[in-house]
Amino acid sequence: MNAPRTRVQRRPVHGVLLLDKPLGLSSNDALQKAKWLLRAEKAGHTGTLDPMATGVLPLCFGAATKFSQLHLDADKSYEATARLGVRTSTADAEGEVIQERPVPAFDAETLANVQARFTGAISQLPPMHSALKKDGKALYEYARAGQEVERATRNVTVHALRLDLIASDLLEIVATVSKGTYIRTLGEDIGEALGCGAHLASLRRTATGPFDLSRCVTLQALEAMEPAEREACLLPVESLLADHTRVMLGAEDAARFLSGLRRRGTWADHPHITVFGPEPVRPEPVEGHAQASTGSARTVSGAGTILLGTAHAKAGELIPGRLLSPIDIQQIMASRQQAAIV
Repeated sequence: MNAPRTRVQRRPVHGVLLLDKPLGLSSNDALQKAKWLLRAEKAGHTGTLDPMATGVLPLCFGAATKFSQLHLDADKSYEATARLGVRTSTADAEGEVIQERPVPAFDAETLANVQARFTGAISQLPPMHSALKKDGKALYEYARAGQEVERATRNVTVHALRLDLIASDLLEIVATVSKGTYIRTLGEDIGEALGCGAHLASLRRTATGPFDLSRCVTLQALEAMEPAEREACLLPVESLLADHTRVMLGAEDAARFLSGLRRRGTWADHPHITVFGPEPVRPEPVEGHAQASTGSARTVSGAGTILLGTAHAKAGELIPGRLLSPIDIQQIMASRQQAAIV
């Protein structure tokens, strides 16, 4: 008889873990493993990687999950290997071979022309084996049932592309792309442009937004760490908001802003603002309209500041967006104090 499984005592964890996702594991499986190792109460990710793909996968814990959707718009960079002359049902190595063709001899000029053709704004037809939905159902569900449904092309941008022939039938693809770009489709389309078809033999994400592989940790390394070391791997919640304009409020304005009140000040109109306040911040449950602010925008630096949430500024008003809860803030401050003791 098997011994009963030990129940993990969950705890509040807030921050972003940059994981180097291993081969063969789904993004959700990787998330659940990291969540278990950190004993975290709440977790989510900022977009999936296919099981056959490895590389940068930002995982969000606690308050960071409030802002994970904002990262979906980030540009991403990949290194891939395409096997020329072979097409598969999924456009990668996991699918069944559906066509084989000889690989023609082509020179550097041909490769350069194809590279130029797929650089910049392009249109892609989303693959059937994808999580995109049609009539409330994921495309991969239709594909698994042997059905192919009509889907609209999508306009995406390939910001940078490099193609290198590394063997007679292997093409290295290095690309930085906009959101919504399918690298499997890009590899397949490049193969067609070369006259032989192709599928991805390997795929590695090297960067997403400001996060790259140099800052990532593997599950294997995470497993070998002590609990305090694992928590030290977490980036602060605000790391997801690096492209936002940063504003610091005084204590009184910070408390009112955290209660959902607009603040008046000298802020220029801006759609994306990250708002900070001094430690500690105690929200006031006050209802009403915007009240005059004695604070003004200034760059956040140094210790003693705490993230309050996001906002946008319009006509001199700082208008709250997604806010941390008082409990979130208390827990983040407690975690900082514990880390300082350790």
